[in-house]
Amino acid sequence: MTTTSGTRRPGAVRERLRPGRLLPLGEARDGAWLAERAAREELLRGLSAVRGVVPGKLRVGLAEVGPETPFAVPPGGLPPGPLRITGEFAMEAGLAVDRPLPVVAEEVRGSLFATAERDLGLVIVAVDLRVTGFVEGSPDSKALTPPPGGTGPVVDDPVARAVLEVEGVAGLASVLGFPVRRTTGTLRLELAVARGHRALDVARAARTRAAATAPEVEEITVLVSEIR
Repeated sequence: MTTTSGTRRPGAVRERLRPGRLLPLGEARDGAWLAERAAREELLRGLSAVRGVVPGKLRVGLAEVGPETPFAVPPGGLPPGPLRITGEFAMEAGLAVDRPLPVVAEEVRGSLFATAERDLGLVIVAVDLRVTGFVEGSPDSKALTPPPGGTGPVVDDPVARAVLEVEGVAGLASVLGFPVRRTTGTLRLELAVARGHRALDVARAARTRAAATAPEVEEITVLVSEIR
């Protein structure tokens, strides 16, 4: 473990601006994926409640391959399976005396597990942490603020109109492509979830509404690319 000074590293900020991979959301039968960047932003938001912690790199990846999905995995997506969080954090030097690192690490781990399940619906089975050192002062609040989401594109499609009525859908999104992509027998939706709603529950409801609106479609998948 090395001791550092200053605030959040520029590299950690740049990492959070990359779209990242698509993470399987829920179980294989749910047909839903969540952009890693959106997941990272919510996980970091949860960590803001852990006193004295300065988050660094944070990645989410497969812990093991799960059962085969009945849906086509979208480009850039991970196949369904339980996930592992790998992260780094530093601690404010002034709080190290009364907050032992093992205790803080458990608080960080507990926060990540809770946010992933309660707010997102990601199946996390392990959290691996690395303590990078101590920093002087508090983290840069501007660096911890996620970039604002857009208003979303307007799409003249009956499925799009129906999905926009689902509680928790903040809008359609086009971060990963066209918001509603149709091919023969398949339909893929990309949407943003309103903060305060569990991403998995919203994706399930949106998929159910889309299936009711377009019963002729055999396969419907949902990509959550933003949480606003």
